[in-house]
Amino acid sequence: MMTPLMLAGQIACGLATFLPGLVAAAIRLRRGAERRRAGGPNSARYCYSVWLRHLVRAARNGLDVQPAAVVEFGPGDSLGIGLAALLSGSETFYAVDVVHFAAPRKNLRIFDDLTDMFRRREPIPDDREFPDVKPLLETYDFPSGILNGARMRDALSPGRIERIRDSISTADDRRGKGPVAYRTPWTDYGIIERQSVDMIYSQAAMEHVDDLPNAYRAMNHWLKPAGYVSHCVDFKSHGLARGWNGHWAYSDFTWKLIRGRRPYLINRLPVSAHLALLREQGFELREQTRTKRKPAVPRERLAPGFRKMSEDDLTTAGAFMQAQKT
Repeated sequence: MMTPLMLAGQIACGLATFLPGLVAAAIRLRRGAERRRAGGPNSARYCYSVWLRHLVRAARNGLDVQPAAVVEFGPGDSLGIGLAALLSGSETFYAVDVVHFAAPRKNLRIFDDLTDMFRRREPIPDDREFPDVKPLLETYDFPSGILNGARMRDALSPGRIERIRDSISTADDRRGKGPVAYRTPWTDYGIIERQSVDMIYSQAAMEHVDDLPNAYRAMNHWLKPAGYVSHCVDFKSHGLARGWNGHWAYSDFTWKLIRGRRPYLINRLPVSAHLALLREQGFELREQTRTKRKPAVPRERLAPGFRKMSEDDLTTAGAFMQAQKT
């Protein structure tokens, strides 16, 4: 776990959010740290790689690889992954988050770079370029079997490209009818019509959701029958403790001090919590691929509430899950 000095620094950051005006600053700092650690959602290459990995795994798992309406849960200010979905032929992309983060100018730049990558049918950036990005694939060739010539010609037609570009700037306007829509807060189920979307995905976002049961209920509410979720979840400490599982060593009181008034941080829930909630909402699991690590902090040094977790939870540092609504 952290040294006393490092722990004091984390607590000081949390307590600072009780001062007026510092909550927003803390959010920006945390978002920036997350993006640097994740490999760069502000990079078109990152977004291209993430989207195509989800799509390739969906094909392998017998799921819909031509989802008309897609939702990204917790995109932050980068809409690049969803824009990659649109450039693959999806018709509507909803970005849903707890608070509004969209940055149109940056997203227009990412979109233009993504458009060039799809036009060139570039290979999927692999684990040599993005070693922390999951899931891993057997091959990183452009998935021409999924995104064939006819599909890509339609998806990349000039008129369609311009319509998507125009929509990026008005994504947060609920009256807008364009293909890009940014909706907050996700806790309001009414931001998306019931049973209207085909796929909901997230990349290193579900570990930040406090009310996980409500989140999975919302997904069930929005998805059409046979729609599916595709989530890559990071269970590590996100720099909040020394050791990848050091966040499980904090007492509830210490964790409350570290969090302060930030509207989200990480929820500290293990993989079994996600799997149980998927089952509870009637999802059929199609894939669960775990990233395993030896615990940096042994079981006996964890906080009492975490000492009895299963060996599987204790050693799971990340997981990729796809599950279909039944």
